[in-house]
Amino acid sequence: MSEENDVMTEEEGGTSEENATIEDNTPKTPKHLWVVGGVTLLWNAVGAFDYLMTQTQNQAYMEQFSPEQLEFFYSFPFWVNSSWAIAVWGSVLGSALLLARKSLAVYVFMASLIGMGGTFIHNFFLANGMEIMGGVGPLVFTGVIIVVAVGLYMYSDRMKKAGVLT
Repeated sequence: MSEENDVMTEEEGGTSEENATIEDNTPKTPKHLWVVGGVTLLWNAVGAFDYLMTQTQNQAYMEQFSPEQLEFFYSFPFWVNSSWAIAVWGSVLGSALLLARKSLAVYVFMASLIGMGGTFIHNFFLANGMEIMGGVGPLVFTGVIIVVAVGLYMYSDRMKKAGVLT
């Protein structure tokens, strides 16, 4: 073993893969990071598509909603649209940063969660979104979105603490 950097060479029993991990002190990226990052980037892209179609009032997309639902969407105050934008684009950016192995993903996912909180409060407490959108289904779907977002925040924080995200 070399006294200079305490790295085992292949001749001394270490593999080149182990040496790369030891030499630069960066843990090897776990395969689950690529799966989580890729799947959630696609998941969040669906939310971004929905946001874009709603904000641009795309006629073909918006035909699936009733006149009451359209009025609900189009009457969002500025702060709700802002919260929604932060939630959506923060989630997309967070997943991209996760794939890029950047620790900034943790903070972006947190900002996204805060944005989700704003839209959730508006839609289900300040407005009658559950009734307009058709009962408990939208509330359950919103819950799933929030659970995924909390999971992404916790996962990215764990990967940051493990040194995988830099």
